[in-house]
Amino acid sequence: MQLSTYKFSVLVSIVFISGFAQGMLLPLIAVIFEQDGTSASLNGFHATALYIGILIASPFIEKPLRRFGYKPLILAGLLAVVLCFAMFPVWKVFWFWFVLRLLIGIGDHMLHFSTQTWITTSSPEKKRGRNISIYGIAFGAGFGIGPLMTKILEVNENLPFWLAAGLCFLSFLLMTTIRNETPETESARTSGVTAIDRYKDVLKLAWVSLLPPFGYGFLEATLHGSFPVFALRNGISLDWVAVLLPAFVLGSLVFQLPLGILSDKLGRKPILIFSFVSGFFSFLATYWSMNNFWLLISLFFLSGMFVGSMFSLGIAYMSDLLPKYHLPAGNILAGISFSIGSMSGPMIGGSFISWFDGGAFVFAICGMLFLLCLPILFIKNNNEISIKSKTA
Repeated sequence: MQLSTYKFSVLVSIVFISGFAQGMLLPLIAVIFEQDGTSASLNGFHATALYIGILIASPFIEKPLRRFGYKPLILAGLLAVVLCFAMFPVWKVFWFWFVLRLLIGIGDHMLHFSTQTWITTSSPEKKRGRNISIYGIAFGAGFGIGPLMTKILEVNENLPFWLAAGLCFLSFLLMTTIRNETPETESARTSGVTAIDRYKDVLKLAWVSLLPPFGYGFLEATLHGSFPVFALRNGISLDWVAVLLPAFVLGSLVFQLPLGILSDKLGRKPILIFSFVSGFFSFLATYWSMNNFWLLISLFFLSGMFVGSMFSLGIAYMSDLLPKYHLPAGNILAGISFSIGSMSGPMIGGSFISWFDGGAFVFAICGMLFLLCLPILFIKNNNEISIKSKTA
């Protein structure tokens, strides 16, 4: 099963549009609720609906993928997202929008899980890091452009939802042009193994590869959710924040492909260690740079360069450690790990800001990077050879 250029292009374009829709939805609803007088705590709670949807879908998504293949699952996810976006203008009620957001989380996870597994399974090992990096760039670019659509609120409050629905429907049409494929079937040795057993095998053999997706989710959510609060309490203006966060995103986009290619040549583990260590020191340096805008924006850009690839590198690392039959289960657990990191990041970051003064927020991020790097640094990857030999 080879990944053709056309198929890869379509999958990447779908991921870009999905990232665009997600990136638009987060600030869009936050701005609408803020204008309507909804409290900040309820606004933040509403934002968790997307990740709750991912967690709800995760245990049930592998079996349909194995039975029906990649294409039907991607189409079903896209259709769910299109319908949900089209329903937002129908009834502007807090809990109705919460349910729609949750369903978008389920639909997005269906298409992300399927495209991610399709790419990791079909990519040759020497190009796996490169292909996953392009996948990450596509989502990151879409996610970064999405928030710009909040400006459309000045024209019409419903227009952004209709735009997102239209783009996702365009993705649906593109997906119909691709021939369906199914994941690698089980061998006689693994036939009859339950999903729980597969998850246990993934955790046993490749648990260390789930740490980078957790770390990326933690960082992304903490920076976007808690950094503005930290900035205001430390005399950093919102004008600075509006530039610093995009600088981090831009850094992650610029360096994601080079790191992916380097990981193909030098190995995932050394590149991951390099990313964690460099990210640790670049974030730590921000503690002494709060009053220097140009130095601070440079450090945010560097931090994005180093740690913005953790999710894609983690997925590639997992693909190296697991036999192909276990990749669907591995991608599910990677999605769960990312979601847990995304949900815990703002809580931990916010707690550090509340409990400690000064640079506590910076130390929370650096501490997490340090703790996640240690297992990767000291783990022995002898199991990679034994795993590959089982599927030979």
